[in-house]
Amino acid sequence: MKLMVSALALTAALVSGAPALAQDKIVKLGILDDMSGLYADVGGAGSVIAAQMAIEDSGLVAKGWKIDIVSADHQNKPDVGVNVARQWIDQEKVDGLFGVLSSGVALAVTGVAKEKNVVYMNSGAAASDLTGSACTPNIVHWTYDTYLLANGTGKAVVKSGGDSWYFLTADYAFGQALERDTSAVVTANGGKVIGAVRHPLNSSDFSSFLLQAQASKAKIIGLANAGGDTTNAIKQANEFGITAGGQKLAALLLFLTDVHSLGLKMTAGLQFTETFYWDMNEGTRAFSAKFSERMRNKQKPTMVQAGVYASVNHYLKALDAMGGNVHDGVKIVDKMKAMPTEDALFGKGTIRADGRKIHPGYLFEVKKPEESKYPWDYYKLIATIPAEEAFTPIEKSACPLLKK
Repeated sequence: MKLMVSALALTAALVSGAPALAQDKIVKLGILDDMSGLYADVGGAGSVIAAQMAIEDSGLVAKGWKIDIVSADHQNKPDVGVNVARQWIDQEKVDGLFGVLSSGVALAVTGVAKEKNVVYMNSGAAASDLTGSACTPNIVHWTYDTYLLANGTGKAVVKSGGDSWYFLTADYAFGQALERDTSAVVTANGGKVIGAVRHPLNSSDFSSFLLQAQASKAKIIGLANAGGDTTNAIKQANEFGITAGGQKLAALLLFLTDVHSLGLKMTAGLQFTETFYWDMNEGTRAFSAKFSERMRNKQKPTMVQAGVYASVNHYLKALDAMGGNVHDGVKIVDKMKAMPTEDALFGKGTIRADGRKIHPGYLFEVKKPEESKYPWDYYKLIATIPAEEAFTPIEKSACPLLKK
């Protein structure tokens, strides 16, 4: 008799546990980013601030939710990123990983998120492989990728006469993917790739690489790098008189903070692709004003930081719609995929079955100094890339999830 009562009690507990679990309103987010290296201005502390703003704007705390953030510096090292992610999930009960600048780290962390079944919202890395061959049911790739950058900037440059290319490529997953995707666009549009040279991440001296690019006689030197590597390459190319000699630079990934660091005199005329600009509309300007107030240097947000805000915002909307935190990464990502995305920063969009967030891209050009009318007024819009054209077509995706 006692055994039967115990069994009934256990069954009742299990049954009652389902709604109890759905009412769990405790969430912990992990912002895993470059906090001190060449991408720190692009993401870093600004990504943490963006996540905090998303939590505040969600209104969930006022509804009784407890939402915490932890952050760490992955130092652009895949092993460090993996170790931090494991520790967070196992010991600190982190529910979701956000940000994760650096494609090498991002691809390494993919396996941890799948193994531990947590949500993985990548807003910083560029490698299109994250929703291609390396896709998992746990990932959403939010802001941009190498396919978008190649098809936005690469195609525009070739069509304007830049039909011979030589690449300066950061020697890790991101640079290699960007060179690969841009080379495909160049050749598909009638151009040719003369050669490439690969440089270590976080290089300070580009002299030998630039001299090789100059000797190639290519019309375009494609910078398949980012952050401090891009700014250093542009500075030294100007010092060596490469652009004065007739060759042009194509900054395949250029951030607002890069333009600010280099100045308009050095960057004027550069064309590049982004998915967010702080001065696009009233919504982006309102968000950016609040963001810059919290930043020590008062900088405006990059598209990566905007992506952190928007991805956290959508994640919290999904949890609210589910009635609580179910602590199941695949189920939460499935819910996010089922919900349309909409915010003032990226507009209306969707999340595809492969985890690729779909929204428009924009081809910008850096203004001349005399065209800038106020602080951070750096871009002019050249073309809009429709959402349905911005990213890898679903029928060409290498994501294993689509083959089921």
